[in-house]
Amino acid sequence: MGSNPQQVRKRRVFYIPGYDPIHPRRYRELYRKEGAAQAQISGYSLTLSPKRTKGPYGWHVEAEMDGQRTGADIEVLVWSDIVRGSMEATIPGTYWQLLSTAWIYISTGALRRLMRLRKGPVIAALYPVGMLLLQALLALLLALGVAHAYGLAAGAVGMNGTFAWLPGWALGLGAGYALLSWFRKRDGKFFAYYLMHDYAHTAATRGAIAPEMEARMGQFRALIAEALQDEGLEEVLIVGHSSGAHLGVSVLADLIREGLPPERPALGFLTLGQVVPMVSFLPRARRLRADLKYLCQRKELAWVDVTAPGDGCAFALCDPVAVSGVAPDGKRWPLVFSAAFTQTLSPERWKQLRWRFFRLHFQYLCAFDQPGDYDYFRITAGPLTLADRYGNRKPSRSRIDFPVSKFTSVAAE
Repeated sequence: MGSNPQQVRKRRVFYIPGYDPIHPRRYRELYRKEGAAQAQISGYSLTLSPKRTKGPYGWHVEAEMDGQRTGADIEVLVWSDIVRGSMEATIPGTYWQLLSTAWIYISTGALRRLMRLRKGPVIAALYPVGMLLLQALLALLLALGVAHAYGLAAGAVGMNGTFAWLPGWALGLGAGYALLSWFRKRDGKFFAYYLMHDYAHTAATRGAIAPEMEARMGQFRALIAEALQDEGLEEVLIVGHSSGAHLGVSVLADLIREGLPPERPALGFLTLGQVVPMVSFLPRARRLRADLKYLCQRKELAWVDVTAPGDGCAFALCDPVAVSGVAPDGKRWPLVFSAAFTQTLSPERWKQLRWRFFRLHFQYLCAFDQPGDYDYFRITAGPLTLADRYGNRKPSRSRIDFPVSKFTSVAAE
């Protein structure tokens, strides 16, 4: 590669995070730490500095790879405020979300069909249901225990009758609710409430895009459209991680429908750890399915989808267009391949991370100690466009690329 002409000297990267309530500085620190680690492993240099562009939170990267220097401005397209708003449900409200979300996925047949893809993300979806029910059971047992203990104590001092038990039940219910509150405050360890809010946010509209999210996506589209007018850029790259992947699909589909400048930078779309089927398999996801069908045929961009079977929170190697049942005859994208955690992480590192499911879901944004042809930092800060980097890459042979979704109608129908 060192003898090849440099395609990219200046790049804009727009990162769309998943369902994450945390401030976007988290992603800057992750990029700084993991980028330094990957640079040391792979033998290139990577330096971060304050952002040089207007717009959302971001940072600037200067890199030297294969004897070529490249600059990139990376910006986070923030929707964490919408996420935080969706997480404001009370404890009873969260249990109502559990019932309604489970009903939607079961009654529509979506859950049964999702299980035909990968078991990992389905187990991840069932985990908060099981954990919240376990917490409720423990709270109930505590309430009964406190009420019974009070009743025995009251009887020992000669207090009998129905009214003697009322304070005991009040104390028991208070103790049970206190235990539920204790679990909720420590959800940073259990992730039950977090995941329940995530799935409830998706299921609440049965796959349709909520008005506030549609408005935010319009803002994202405007920022990307402005970058595509910059004649000093060689590439505009959109990275959609987890839930950010299906948001990116709709943003880019609308952007291309509106028309791109005739003279513009290369347009790349990288989806990582996608969970598209969790949305596209729902009955009212017609807008998303239409966007998948449209985007997969376009020549205006290069779309690469990277997952890994080791990531239990993603639909690994599931072609999001094909499994959603909307793949047309002229399908070009995405190129689906695996980050192959068991090969690109050393046995020691894999042993450390194997059961850390949430950490593995972010591994696509991190360093690999035995890197293969996927390197997040080369993609976002290196001298090749996404299209050139993977122009000769074959898709993974073990990918799932047949229709599975029951619902295949699109917005135009």
